[in-house]
Amino acid sequence: MSTHNTTRYELQTIDVPVPIKLAALWAAFMFLYTYIDYFHLYMPGTLQNMIAGKVFVFAVTPTFLLVVLAAVVVPSSMVFLSVALPAKANRYTNLVVAALHIPYCLFNLAGEAWRHMVLGAAVEVLFLCLIIRYAWKWPRVA
Repeated sequence: MSTHNTTRYELQTIDVPVPIKLAALWAAFMFLYTYIDYFHLYMPGTLQNMIAGKVFVFAVTPTFLLVVLAAVVVPSSMVFLSVALPAKANRYTNLVVAALHIPYCLFNLAGEAWRHMVLGAAVEVLFLCLIIRYAWKWPRVA
């Protein structure tokens, strides 16, 4: 005769702090942001335009590259800032930066937008909306 151990395990719900949720969403946003740009390199004509010093309708200049880098520095910095800033500043910074990035993500669909770009932009906007939601509903201390 054998006895079976019938111990049942249940998954424990972990209450993840809002700053960690925000940092994780910004990290996911940045991975997606990078991969959309990477996959864009496989679109016909992209490499020829790069060699010619052109991106969409813009000439590649030091100023253009500075603006593009600034556009990447802001959301990538939000991964760190979401866990480093004090709660009030953190909340407002996340609300403002996420809200400003929604039109920027949609602007990237201007011109020839393939399905992978549309899907990527939709998921980016979803991540940004979740960031806004978590920052907006951040629990307040009495």
